[in-house]
Amino acid sequence: MDEIWLNLANAIILQAVHDYRKARSILQEKPDNAEALAMIADVERFFKSNWFCRLTSADGKKILKKLREEEV
Repeated sequence: MDEIWLNLANAIILQAVHDYRKARSILQEKPDNAEALAMIADVERFFKSNWFCRLTSADGKKILKKLREEEV
């Protein structure tokens, strides 16, 4: 049963990474896209949240830093 919850937590985190990358891609073409800007803000809040800490022992701030570095 623990493996099921671990898989779910990982899927949630991977979806957040996917959403962040997709939003950044949209912003490259349309820098004022409100939906993409909101998605970035939501994902950044998620990686810094208590909920993220409950899902995993990974460091959300480090993940976010790596995602930001991909933009270069």
